[in-house]
Amino acid sequence: MKKVAIVTGGARGIGFGIAEKLATENCDLVIADIQKESDYQDNMDKLRNLGAEVLYCQCDVTSADDRKAMIEAIDVKFGRINVLVNNAGVAPRVRADILEATEESYDFVMGINLKGPYFLTQAVANYMIEAKKSNSEMECYIVNMSSVSATVPSPFRGEYCMSKAGISMATLLWAARLGEYNIPVYEVRPGVIKTDMTSSVTEKYDKLLEEGLCLQARWGYPEDIGKTVAMMVRGDIAYSTGQVINVDGGMTINVL
Repeated sequence: MKKVAIVTGGARGIGFGIAEKLATENCDLVIADIQKESDYQDNMDKLRNLGAEVLYCQCDVTSADDRKAMIEAIDVKFGRINVLVNNAGVAPRVRADILEATEESYDFVMGINLKGPYFLTQAVANYMIEAKKSNSEMECYIVNMSSVSATVPSPFRGEYCMSKAGISMATLLWAARLGEYNIPVYEVRPGVIKTDMTSSVTEKYDKLLEEGLCLQARWGYPEDIGKTVAMMVRGDIAYSTGQVINVDGGMTINVL
């Protein structure tokens, strides 16, 4: 039986790269995104052409009602959830010095990047626990998409860094709580990945990469993240709950 994987923010960017790879790994998909499906119809068609059955849920992860409605829709269509990939996230609308940052920006970023995944994980984990009561062999995995910004400070987007540091602690918390149910929880920390989110700073990072920002002197791509998540979802590191994988081209390695 195919695994059913939720990928939040899965309509484009890193989320779509993850979904695309999972579609080739014998997974059916729930794509949760705040935009309408028709806005990303080509991408959804690609996933279906790869053999995945796709349920698209227009969902705001910060909304308790939307989260509840999505899980109910998944239960009706598939009757199971094997994988949750908490990928949906935003950067600040304005990169402001932390001496000038606004509470509005802080609340916006924290709500989507930290509060939403925290409570979606709570809901999905409870669903998984109930399912495992009747089928203890059911494989379940939770993957949190963090960032090198969890540990590398950027004073012009402090709220983003704090949200990703929070995701790191959330990974440890959920790993500790769900260990007894054999539900591994992982964290992936992307580095400089070529997506819409980084399109406005392409020139900046092109220059930094040329100057040696990463040991592997290239941009990362969504498929790099997808391959890492696929490894986790296959169960290749099933006895490694709570672990962090940096997908950053060696950016966070200190070299003398």
